[in-house]
Amino acid sequence: MTDISPLLQALGSPTVKTRRDAAVRLGRSGDPSAVAPLVQALLDTHPAVRIEAAQALGRLDDDHAVPGLIGALADPDPGVRAGAIAALGRLKDRRAVIPLTGCLHDRDDRIRAGAAEVLGSLGDHQAAGPLLDAKNDPFEGVRDAAARALARIQKKA
Repeated sequence: MTDISPLLQALGSPTVKTRRDAAVRLGRSGDPSAVAPLVQALLDTHPAVRIEAAQALGRLDDDHAVPGLIGALADPDPGVRAGAIAALGRLKDRRAVIPLTGCLHDRDDRIRAGAAEVLGSLGDHQAAGPLLDAKNDPFEGVRDAAARALARIQKKA
């Protein structure tokens, strides 16, 4: 396995591009020791770094990332929230179900639709009520995603 210590140092760079690139490369490293620094990078001052950190954590497929990704669901940047939703979808950890149902009320319809899709893939019945409510969303994409998610949950029953 490649030594990731230079990448870990790069996460502390004053340059956004360097930090962002380090997050990308850490996600591709497959090294589980990158999880904790990438979770910390979810708090970076720049959204581009936070987005890449979320995506990298999804690629690393380590359940230690779940609490940090759940926290990123409240990020002010919709790109970060979307990255966290996608990563949680890849990790398929049931701890994300209730926090993801909260995303069904996000101000951004893409976030609501993405959360519905991931909730469907998780297949947990706790999401059924909130997804039923999401079928009344003003945006068709959210309504369709909620309907697909409910169908997937019912199949798993």
